[in-house]
Amino acid sequence: MTPTKRIGPMLRLVLGAGAALQPLASPMLRRRLARGKEDPDRVREKLGHASAPRPGGPLVWLHGVGVGEVMALRGLIAALSVARPDLWFLVTSSARSSGEVFAANLPPRTIHQYLALDMPGPVGRFLDHWRPDLAVWSDQEVWPRLAVTCARRGIPQAYVAARMTDASAKARARFGRAYGDLYGLMDAIHAQDEGTAGHLRDMIGDAAQVAVSGSLKAAAAPLAALPDVQARLPDCAFTWVAASAHRADIDVALQAQAMGVEGLLIIAPRVLGDAGYIAQSCERLGLTHCLRSQNAWPDTTTQVFIADSFGELGCWYTAADAALIGGTFDGTEGHNPWEAAALDCAVIHGPHVANFRSDFAQLHGAGAAVEVKTARQIVDALGRSDLADIAQRARDVRDRAARGLSVIADDLLGLLPR
Repeated sequence: MTPTKRIGPMLRLVLGAGAALQPLASPMLRRRLARGKEDPDRVREKLGHASAPRPGGPLVWLHGVGVGEVMALRGLIAALSVARPDLWFLVTSSARSSGEVFAANLPPRTIHQYLALDMPGPVGRFLDHWRPDLAVWSDQEVWPRLAVTCARRGIPQAYVAARMTDASAKARARFGRAYGDLYGLMDAIHAQDEGTAGHLRDMIGDAAQVAVSGSLKAAAAPLAALPDVQARLPDCAFTWVAASAHRADIDVALQAQAMGVEGLLIIAPRVLGDAGYIAQSCERLGLTHCLRSQNAWPDTTTQVFIADSFGELGCWYTAADAALIGGTFDGTEGHNPWEAAALDCAVIHGPHVANFRSDFAQLHGAGAAVEVKTARQIVDALGRSDLADIAQRARDVRDRAARGLSVIADDLLGLLPR
């Protein structure tokens, strides 16, 4: 490592804590397996045991923690692939659902693995096997031992679409210089917004080169729409979707539908286990419904289609005229609005959007989203005559975001060995 890439005492303490926890790795994974939180066929990936061979040629490793983060990486992969057709890509994530959804939207020359636990054994096995030519961290996740080990092995690293709230920055400050040293290991940093860039400069040092390039999610490729699934949906005059919906979103969406929205409501629950709750709520409200998991499909008389499946959200967005973005009616604080915008859905959302504050601000600045707080306001929003215009303005915002993606891709290409 160069002298500017220092490993201070606080970061060393963090690494030591991870090493001390290593004996607990296998028992912890067994408990998660028992609760259904790990894929039994792939759980060994978390211990650094790869389930796929390393491809020949240069390999870019990109990491995102969950579904939204890994899906956002697809646009960056596409941009890098155009410039360097010889590249292969390894995408890692942590959440089980992320692997299942990403598999349905896998870009060419791309492999998915679950990220190894940030402990000496798993990290060593992971890097020994994959030997990446470039490591790319995204959004809120940079794991200390993996980042330090990459630096020690001379693997260039970038942190892209970095996002840090004021509360997150305050929490990191409790660790002294640890996070400043960690982010100082990066060879390139791109933040989503000026607030995040300021926090990173405060931690690393005022001289830190932090570019503000926007959200990868805004420029991500559209979710896949499966023709055989699309063919099973009825040709309704109006369709709307409550996407990645939590129970608070589900409740308000069903209330709106029961108020007399003419057309089909598709509910894609964030937690598939909520399908029973949705069905019971439909019965209580007198709404006709059917469930995807029972291979039951709606017709033109169905009021609610419960889309309890993974990897098919692109189908529901493609079918819909408008989307109510989930997580915006409770403490979840919002999910990704760009997936809807990419497939010509007018974006409607509740008041809680802290996770995507800058993204929703972009949309509202362009007149490309509608905020609602009640079921009645949802009904009014769905009845607007300019929904198609709202969707068009969101596409225009996405086009501008693609220019930020190009800047990030150029930086990453500059870090790759020829």
